[in-house]
Amino acid sequence: MEDLSQVLRVRREKLDAIRERGIQPFAYNFSASHDATKVAVAFAATETSGGLTEGGEGETVTVAGRIVSWRGHGKSAFAHIEDGVGRIQVYFKKDLIGDEAFESLDLLDLGDWIGVQGPTFRTRTGEVTVKASSHTLLTKSLRPLPFGKVEQDAETGERVVHSGFVDQETRYRQRYADLAVHPEVREVFRTRSKIVSALRAFLDGEGFLEVETPVLQPLYGGASAKPFVTRHHALDQQMYLRIADELYLKRLIVGGLDRVYEIAKDFRNEGLSRVHNPEFTMLEWYQAFSDYEDQMDLVERMVLHVLDTVLKTRTVQHGEHEISFAPPFRRLGLVAGLSEALGTDVHEMSDADLRAKAEELKVPDLKGAGRGKLIDKLFGELVEPGLIQPTFVTDHPKELSPLAKPHRDDPRLTERFELYIGGAEVFNAFSELNDPIDQRERFEAQAGLRAAGDDEAQQVDEDYIRALEYGMPPTGGVGMGVDRFVMMLTNQSSIRDVILFPILRNED
Repeated sequence: MEDLSQVLRVRREKLDAIRERGIQPFAYNFSASHDATKVAVAFAATETSGGLTEGGEGETVTVAGRIVSWRGHGKSAFAHIEDGVGRIQVYFKKDLIGDEAFESLDLLDLGDWIGVQGPTFRTRTGEVTVKASSHTLLTKSLRPLPFGKVEQDAETGERVVHSGFVDQETRYRQRYADLAVHPEVREVFRTRSKIVSALRAFLDGEGFLEVETPVLQPLYGGASAKPFVTRHHALDQQMYLRIADELYLKRLIVGGLDRVYEIAKDFRNEGLSRVHNPEFTMLEWYQAFSDYEDQMDLVERMVLHVLDTVLKTRTVQHGEHEISFAPPFRRLGLVAGLSEALGTDVHEMSDADLRAKAEELKVPDLKGAGRGKLIDKLFGELVEPGLIQPTFVTDHPKELSPLAKPHRDDPRLTERFELYIGGAEVFNAFSELNDPIDQRERFEAQAGLRAAGDDEAQQVDEDYIRALEYGMPPTGGVGMGVDRFVMMLTNQSSIRDVILFPILRNED
């Protein structure tokens, strides 16, 4: 801590010296003519067209960025500045900028933001560089960023970073520093934004209407999960952060909006894991006059649209696995898959048999679990980890799906599918239950599970039943975990790697 305090003290001394020289250390604005990438492109175009000066210089540009490297050479210096889209080299020469301006360079540090103006040229090593005719301090950095040693691979030309900011939890906690020193992390979140845009564009193109539904709800529902609880003081009423958007979106189907979707933050009061964060992004959509078979086709087309639009490939590396999204995606019945893993027909097993098998496998969190949850947990333990290639898991037991229509060929099952990619569920879809009498019975069965100790079972939502009584047309609905989908497509092993500010324990 003593060493760090010394570094901070030196930077503040430089800040004082900067102010004594009448320099504003925290500028108000700055107009750049080019970003780092465009500087190199513009110079190459001028070079190709024969437009360079006799001295080999291109046009004069104005650039701004954070100083990420510095090499002093007596009366000259080289620096790299990074502006978020790339980096560009800057050359400072005492004869060009004058004694006073050159001396002021001693007050700069790695991490400072500067603006530079000057002509472009190519160094003897071939690097496009801005020859500074003037420079402006934009922001003085008072705390050193955790830069590592940066080298360029001689064979591949790739940028290699050694040591530096390596503690993963600190990187999550200080995402601003993580982004500042790791361009590859910035690229993950740029890709995430493109994926979300592609999802939205696909649904818009299919005639869906984007809507917004309440985050604060008097009842929570649409999934089996524990909610976050809060209180509305003016109404003196307990409220919940939504765990899903489903029940409100289906109310809109009742109202005549026959294709609706929402990209929204949902909240579930659950533990943290590689694929779980209590605050996460969901995309849900509902389409009248369709069923789960229609939605399987829609999901497959959506996934391929995103791959073709954003990644320009249908093969993705995820960890040690190469995932092929070549259609059609595999289909696997949930009961058939679990029965094969267990070596016996799940339908023939009693609740006690299922619980005994789960206990034998040391499956956690079995308290209050009914038949549906036991099947779900056994499937997660025995089958789910092997679902690496895109797989539609279909036809879930009725106890596991209180909002899905009974299967038209087997009343023990429901018309539901989940799409697994890389061993994790990413999409979940139903032929939506639109029989209000059946829905009430399902809700009441869930209430019984709650009374027996399952605190994730759903509540009876009387207003939603009333909506169904007005009449909801046949509807197919889908929910997808946007964060997990981004994980799969950007080769990230943890959901925290695709959420800018994940939930963490408080710092000590």
